[in-house]
Amino acid sequence: MSDIGWLSNSIAALDDDARRQADVRQSRLTKPAGALGRLEEITLDLAAMQGDECPQMSEGFISVFAADHGVALNGVSAFPQAVTGEMIKNFSNGGAAINVLAREIGAHLEVVNLGTVNQLPALEGVLDLQIGFGTKDLSSEPAMSEKQLGKALIAGRDAASRAAQYNAHLFIGGEMGIGNTTSAVALACAALNLPPADLAGPGTGLDATGIAHKIDIVRQALQQHEPSLNDPLEYLRCLGGFEIAALVGAYITCAQAGLPVLVDGYISSVAALMATKLSSRTSHWFLYAHRSAEPGHKLVLEALHARPLLDLGMRLGEGSGAAVAVPLLRMACALHAQMATFDEAGICEKGA
Repeated sequence: MSDIGWLSNSIAALDDDARRQADVRQSRLTKPAGALGRLEEITLDLAAMQGDECPQMSEGFISVFAADHGVALNGVSAFPQAVTGEMIKNFSNGGAAINVLAREIGAHLEVVNLGTVNQLPALEGVLDLQIGFGTKDLSSEPAMSEKQLGKALIAGRDAASRAAQYNAHLFIGGEMGIGNTTSAVALACAALNLPPADLAGPGTGLDATGIAHKIDIVRQALQQHEPSLNDPLEYLRCLGGFEIAALVGAYITCAQAGLPVLVDGYISSVAALMATKLSSRTSHWFLYAHRSAEPGHKLVLEALHARPLLDLGMRLGEGSGAAVAVPLLRMACALHAQMATFDEAGICEKGA
């Protein structure tokens, strides 16, 4: 396997002093204690992450990782594999949901093609890092070789490094790949020791028959790779996708660099779960954007002890749910920094 020793590098420590200072400031703002609810908690978390009493959220960096999945040939998606490549072209042309959202929140957006079944031409705004022509069919053989897994993890590491060099205040990882909810379900089953029926959902829009078929395919995959299910790196290799592994690498690198991560939906949360399996303290650097409409997402969030900010019934991927949540983070930071304290406003507290 490509060198992966970096996965065990130390995770950055949170700044408890900055959290305490932010908490003191919160207690002096012109409002009843706790009146802004979760917005106050978010500010304290970001203060500890950024080491600043008044954290900032002006610079966002979004990396969307795209790749095809061999398991899609089993008919586990409502769309054909060719859609992955077509969506990459759509990203390049600025027409996808994440393009619109990135423009609206002023975030830097990059797209990383890690391996489509059809070779794509050079596209503006797309980094071509073709690891292979999609993964293998995880229901009958390992999805990736050791070398491919190493390259996918490094692709994520490098994206997080670009975000740090950009001086981003926040990293969002997105994903796109026909068949990748099947891969995510298989990984979640392996990580949580739960049956596929508990974690499988419609993905791109499967009906009840399609979901039952997906469950059968995942069950076959788990049986096929049962000897590897006690090693997170191995079941990431056998059951994962290039883009999911890249998210894992990106999340771990962000935690090592002290860069906050806003985790998107189901597939991104499964990648976050895998990151914690490989390096448990990475979770200290994760915020969770939303609860997906995918039924398995609830169980993954519970395993991560996550409290998502939004519940809008979204299930698009691409980092879209995370992008929608960014204004909430910005408002939390603005309220914390710009509200007057009781002293500044000349207001007596508690009827004094």
